[in-house]
Amino acid sequence: MKNKIKKQFRWALLFFLTPVLLWLVLLIVLPQIDLFIMSFRSENDAGEMIWTVTNYLNFFQEPIYWLTFVRTAIYSILVTFLTFVIALPVAFYITKVVKPKFQGFLTLLLLLPFWVSEMVRVYGWMILLRESGVINHFLLKLGFMTQPIEMLYRDSTMVLGLVYTSILFMVVPLISVLDSLDDSLIEAAYDLGANMWSILFKIIIPHAAPGIVSGSIVVFMLTLGNYLTPNLMGGKNSLWFTEQIYNQFIASFNWNQGSAFGFLLLFLSSLVIWVGLKLSKQSLSKVVQ
Repeated sequence: MKNKIKKQFRWALLFFLTPVLLWLVLLIVLPQIDLFIMSFRSENDAGEMIWTVTNYLNFFQEPIYWLTFVRTAIYSILVTFLTFVIALPVAFYITKVVKPKFQGFLTLLLLLPFWVSEMVRVYGWMILLRESGVINHFLLKLGFMTQPIEMLYRDSTMVLGLVYTSILFMVVPLISVLDSLDDSLIEAAYDLGANMWSILFKIIIPHAAPGIVSGSIVVFMLTLGNYLTPNLMGGKNSLWFTEQIYNQFIASFNWNQGSAFGFLLLFLSSLVIWVGLKLSKQSLSKVVQ
């Protein structure tokens, strides 16, 4: 009887895992392998495909490529940090300050904007910030300025949009870990004379470290690979490396060069995440739990 149950369990497990494995292999693994091979292929003067590392060398030979690459990495780290700074008080307020009956309602309010597509949310910010937008209209009406100003197409506006589009992915892990923090630890710290900053850096942040690292990884990777928000809110002067990849694939139809750029971006994200895990003394297996 036990053998029959085990056999049925194995068939059920295989039945449910097969679609997932097919999805991973056919839509992620095989395309990535093909792109990796393409990144080492290029045409010679005779129009023949040859094996070469020229696609990777072009990245270092053209300043526009590696400068955009570095700029994207720096801004992605900045966005991740700002997202954490904003998300931590929000998560702490929801889990430790408000009454339990309101926690679900506030969490729902956080989720509501993300029920619509990123494009709709970005265009919402553009309506608010453009020269003829809502904010300029009220500032003119209230007499704070005599003529409208263009708030869009700046690096600061691009960072604002990136923080907004990714903040949920930082708040949710923080809510999860802070919910398990024993309130008596904070109360005991206050009774022993600890101030707010001591409690923050010695109790709250160490306890929330797995959630912080988990949220930071997701936010960093989403920001690094974002194309829509930097393109719409940053404008032509706010170069993002994903735009370089898009131009190689779509505009120039140079899939070999685009593949090389894509794997350079993948290497950058993996390197930064590895450094972050080492600095935070967290393991990937603990973070993803």
